[in-house]
Amino acid sequence: MAKIAAVQMASGPHVQANLMEASRLIKEAAMQGAGMAVLPENFAIMGYKETDSVAVAEEPGRGTIQSFMSQCARQNNIWIVAGTIPIQSGDPGKAFAASIMYDSQGEQVARYDKRHLFDVEISESSETYTESDTIAAGKKMVVTETPFGKVGMAVCYDLRFPAYFRKMMAAGAEIFVLPSAFTETTGKAHWEVLLRARAIENLCYVIAPAQGGYHVNGRTTYGHSMVIDYWGNVREELGRGAGIILIETDLKAQAVTRKAFPVLEHRLDG
Repeated sequence: MAKIAAVQMASGPHVQANLMEASRLIKEAAMQGAGMAVLPENFAIMGYKETDSVAVAEEPGRGTIQSFMSQCARQNNIWIVAGTIPIQSGDPGKAFAASIMYDSQGEQVARYDKRHLFDVEISESSETYTESDTIAAGKKMVVTETPFGKVGMAVCYDLRFPAYFRKMMAAGAEIFVLPSAFTETTGKAHWEVLLRARAIENLCYVIAPAQGGYHVNGRTTYGHSMVIDYWGNVREELGRGAGIILIETDLKAQAVTRKAFPVLEHRLDG
């Protein structure tokens, strides 16, 4: 058994302030016995405008945000999934939204670049988002072996594409991590039902940390970070504001359930 923490934040435009808050929450997670802490999407910066993230994009493996996350992992002896970090893409107008996993020694062991980009109009709130203007889409699925089980990595809007989660499960995923920053409107409508669906249909744990609150750029995110077991039960939830929630995973019980309830073997898609 192992404890994994979902970290909720309400990040702003100032990188250093956000890093200090992330550090505080990671330390709290470690003190509560978590072996891994998962940060939300855009944890290091929620800028006044989308191009603000591009302006602070770092070289792969170098930069203030990446160095700080490595140090946090090492100092707290904890694995970290660093939500998303803006990483240079080669296009000066776009950055990758990279979810980077560090081991407890501060070494980068995996990187997933957000694949599905949020280009939508939300009629209920008159909001328009075009992530593809400033984010370069990733191309690779990532499932990583960790001391806590095989972890499939996804980010926010990826949640709406069940075939992607099915592929991660087929690659061995036992746990999905989903750093997010859902809007208030779409969060109320779809966040919980989609998270539970991905857990149930794949018999996987879901760790879903979110941005949660009002941001100085005028945006409101839904929050409600959740940790969900492989049967679809919401084990803990955090409404708004900064904080952590934890789940204790049991891979042996998960394996027994998968064997006794072999829905994954009954798929017509293989």
